[in-house]
Amino acid sequence: MNFLVALMVGFFGSFIAVPILLGLARIFAFYVVVRERQCVVFELFGKVRAVLMTPGLHCPWLSMGPFAPLVPFFGKKFVVDLRLDQTYLRSQPVNSEEGAPMGIGVWCEMFVSDPVSYIYRNADPAGSLRANISNATVRSLSNMKLADMLENRHVMSGAVRAEVSAKSREWGYDVGSIYVRKVHFRDAGMIQQIEQKVVNRLRQVTAAIQQDGTNRVNVIRSTAERQAAIEFARAAATRPRIVGMALAKISEDKVIASALFEVLETQNMLQSETLSVSVLPTGVPMIAALGPSGS
Repeated sequence: MNFLVALMVGFFGSFIAVPILLGLARIFAFYVVVRERQCVVFELFGKVRAVLMTPGLHCPWLSMGPFAPLVPFFGKKFVVDLRLDQTYLRSQPVNSEEGAPMGIGVWCEMFVSDPVSYIYRNADPAGSLRANISNATVRSLSNMKLADMLENRHVMSGAVRAEVSAKSREWGYDVGSIYVRKVHFRDAGMIQQIEQKVVNRLRQVTAAIQQDGTNRVNVIRSTAERQAAIEFARAAATRPRIVGMALAKISEDKVIASALFEVLETQNMLQSETLSVSVLPTGVPMIAALGPSGS
């Protein structure tokens, strides 16, 4: 029985009494827990009584004195998030110096630097800062040259940040990095014209490359044909000279020359397709030997 009583008392004290007591302690500001990148602001009778920014466990009674238990009834407690926030503003309308309708995509970081100003200076600091960045983008980037707008994004980012930072500090909402991430054309007809020009230019470049390759091949081919013709002509001119020199050397000996020409003549006769040879017996007249076919 004693064990059961102790168990019930421990259960009631751990899971019911202690949470209730801690809740009452928080309500009457006996303690407050400040988390990382967080700030707690106490307001009482229209005045800021305490600003707690250091992470950890704090006792408002030490900083506010007897005003601490009055905050739940006559004041307010604000919990401000100090973490870094990011936003992206898409397609801000800007016109270039040439009159081209452009869209600018701006990415920016923001964080609360002054919690009191953040709470009381502006009802919607985040929305106001986005509107300020949008207006600064239009003011500072309008009438730029189209080439600079497409290439110098770092300079554009610096111009937008320089114009936004001063105003945002008054609201307690400071600006971190601002970067122009995207620059694009907003007119669909202009986009189609640019695409058509790019396609035509690619076709021209492709045709020029093909023509240049054809010209190079023709030059190489004509050069090779010219060199081959020169070599064939040289060979054709060399052969008669060699044959003439050989015949001149052979003609020095008349017996060898006569035998050579007889052999050549006989060889030509044998190679001729129209040549027919009739063999006649010895001592027989030619007409009788040929017979009726001879007539």
